Amino acid sequence: MTEPNFNLAGQAITECCKKIIPGQTDEALLQKLQSLIPDFPIYHAYTGDEWYRLGGVVDMNGVRIASDLIEWVERTYLECGQNLQTLIDYTLEQKFIASKQTGKTLCFVVQTGNRAEDFILIEIDKTQEVTDRMLVNENNPPEDLEEFIDPLQPLCIESYSLGHSRYIYRRKTNVNLFMEVINEHYPTEHPVQRFMDDWNRSSAGQKFRMSDDWIIKPYRHTGRFGEQIVNVEIINIHKTNLPHLEDFAGKKGSSLSNILTRFDRHAGYPFAWFFYMVKGKLVSTHSAESVYRDLSNDFAYLPERDEAILRDWIAKPYNI
Repeated sequence: MTEPNFNLAGQAITECCKKIIPGQTDEALLQKLQSLIPDFPIYHAYTGDEWYRLGGVVDMNGVRIASDLIEWVERTYLECGQNLQTLIDYTLEQKFIASKQTGKTLCFVVQTGNRAEDFILIEIDKTQEVTDRMLVNENNPPEDLEEFIDPLQPLCIESYSLGHSRYIYRRKTNVNLFMEVINEHYPTEHPVQRFMDDWNRSSAGQKFRMSDDWIIKPYRHTGRFGEQIVNVEIINIHKTNLPHLEDFAGKKGSSLSNILTRFDRHAGYPFAWFFYMVKGKLVSTHSAESVYRDLSNDFAYLPERDEAILRDWIAKPYNI
């Protein structure tokens, strides 16, 4: 499957982010993105955890001295004759403040079809620069440039924002095409691919979009020999609390069916308990074993398509 023909190139998204007036809401960004693809629904699916990285340098009045703390430290160190104490004294005299960039990654989904893998994931960083600490802690001065840049015992100050939040384009992933690449390099069926295949043939997949509750995200990690490995993970984006299903001792028949049905009702779609179990989230694998025993004893409370998926899992379990 090729990518749908619309104006969703990385450069177009980058320009879209730049045109958002600093301080505007995420809704304004969503509207801009939707204007690039008017024929396909797009929605904000998920916001990642907050992260931070080094920022720049400002004075006590918040006036910008430098945008890049590392570049400023290295350059000013040279201007101080490569004398660390001279750099420390200068910084203390000027009462310079180090800032940091805080951010969260916003994940937007473009639904391009009905199958689990038929969506495009757009990741955009929402960043905000805030004051972090005095550049030098007079009571614990740095012993080298590395500690100057990232001190072990910083003198933290009350934080305040430096300007408005901004949006920066990170990446775009056509999940369908990306999984084709992953599958080519995976020796057997990738667990994430099997998860999506199971979704497509389940009762959940007949009426509900997987991306409303689960999104696929690529990630990169370093292998044992230092090589860069690209893989994929499934993230649950359910927005309400669901019950834990762990103790199935003695549960069978209608009692067990009621427990699973109640979980599905909270999740919002049928057979949800199975997918949460495969993810190792909230639902114990004992649930599958208990349901399978019921099936073997002629209790029939699963649709045939879901029963087939469960039997396949019992024969060859997997998790993600």
